[in-house]
Amino acid sequence: MGNTDLSALTGDYTIDTAHSTIGFTVRHAMVTNVKGKFVDFSGSLHLDGSDPSASTASIDVKMESIDTGSADRDGHLKSADFFKIEEFPTMTFRSTAAESLGGEDYRITGDLTILGTTRPLSIDLEFNGAAKDPFGNERVGFEGKAEILRSEWGLTWNAALETGGVLVSDKIKLNFDISAIKNA
Repeated sequence: MGNTDLSALTGDYTIDTAHSTIGFTVRHAMVTNVKGKFVDFSGSLHLDGSDPSASTASIDVKMESIDTGSADRDGHLKSADFFKIEEFPTMTFRSTAAESLGGEDYRITGDLTILGTTRPLSIDLEFNGAAKDPFGNERVGFEGKAEILRSEWGLTWNAALETGGVLVSDKIKLNFDISAIKNA
């Protein structure tokens, strides 16, 4: 963030889900990437412009809202083979640390819970800026990415391919485009 005075950004924010995306990319059949997103989620941020390490984030994702563009695939992902949404309807992230990496880059680390398993996750973020929108809302924007091994959360279903390899990669790329509105 350079020499920019960010103290004016300090405060509590609500993620604007209409202008935000929580998505993922997974290798399928060893040859292509399948992208998806979660449509129903909520979250909040506390930003400390003077001390970024005091910033926090909290996100709750409704697993039934998974959307990969294929109803059959989405149904399989919701089933007992993957997310078991009847038993585990929500995925959560709760931050435990935040740090400035210099420039517009930050890292937020926290606990990601999927299928009742909680493991640490670090998300690298780029601050995209702050602005007042036409409705008078103070907004901030971040773009983030992280990678996980789904097996570490108990997501182990797979199918072997005739040519070798597996149908679904273990590595999942997570993508975050976040727009948040400062609370009044």
